[in-house]
Amino acid sequence: MQQRKLGRNNPLEVSAIGFGCMSVSGAYGETPERSEMIRLIRAAVERGVTFFDTAEVYGPFENEEIVGEALEPVRDAVAIATKFGWNIHPETGARLGGLNSRPEQIRAATEGMLRRLRTDRIDLLYQHRVDPDVPMEDVAGTVQDLIRQGKVKHFGLSEAGVQSIRRAHAVQPVTALQSEYSLWTREPEADVIPTLEDLGIGLVPYSPLGKGFLTGKIDQTTRFEATDLRARIPRFQGDALKGNRVIVETVQRIADRKRATPAQVALAWLLAQKPWIVPIPGTTKLARMEENVGAAAVELTGVELREIEASKFTVQGARYPEEMLRLSGR
Repeated sequence: MQQRKLGRNNPLEVSAIGFGCMSVSGAYGETPERSEMIRLIRAAVERGVTFFDTAEVYGPFENEEIVGEALEPVRDAVAIATKFGWNIHPETGARLGGLNSRPEQIRAATEGMLRRLRTDRIDLLYQHRVDPDVPMEDVAGTVQDLIRQGKVKHFGLSEAGVQSIRRAHAVQPVTALQSEYSLWTREPEADVIPTLEDLGIGLVPYSPLGKGFLTGKIDQTTRFEATDLRARIPRFQGDALKGNRVIVETVQRIADRKRATPAQVALAWLLAQKPWIVPIPGTTKLARMEENVGAAAVELTGVELREIEASKFTVQGARYPEEMLRLSGR
């Protein structure tokens, strides 16, 4: 597995393909067996993955506990990223509603993360969403203190806009921004990616396969369980889903020619955009994890990249339900 560097100053070096762990505690339907997910994460390490992403809100807490148990035997060989920022009771995990990035909440959340992840440091600590009630300078300053204490190695932001990124970076250098970015979510290209390039900040795309859409396995006949997040996402509904199949057809044509899969082409496209982009596809299946890892060996030609660009289309449907979009503060 090739390695990539996140951040220009004091970079965090990780595998070119990471592992988004949200689904291992049941974000997309039925909750998988814990023991199977531990084996899956360890299998990813064996195949060269060194970058694992979790968050306190996944569960809450259960996801970090699974990741911590899985990676404890190989802790010094991997980088773990996790996130604070939701209003969660730091001991019980009870959801208290809304966002909370007050300094005391960040410090309490970090102590819980360290326990659950079975580690003495967090390699990359993100603010999960920008909290409009807490100045970004206070958030960055609190994480800076945690870095000085050795409890955190690198600071990150998630779904932050340009102004928030610049304000945070002025206090504590930001190593990486995590945002949704893929062939059907390209909004970061307008102003976020140029800002990251200017400041020397890496990009970690989550949902790099469009929550499974870019694998080509989802069409109008697909039915999602009520507990599956995609059952509530407008892009996966009716006519919107049908119209969005245009990009999948383009990716499928290229995949057929390259003897690859659509998922591998979609991930290879992200890797081709910038050398400091590290996607974190997630899965609960061993075969899918191996498929994702294989994308690091797929290289798209200039002709193929232009073919993808020529297929540009207007994505139909929002990427999240309205109530979730309201919490994506920037």
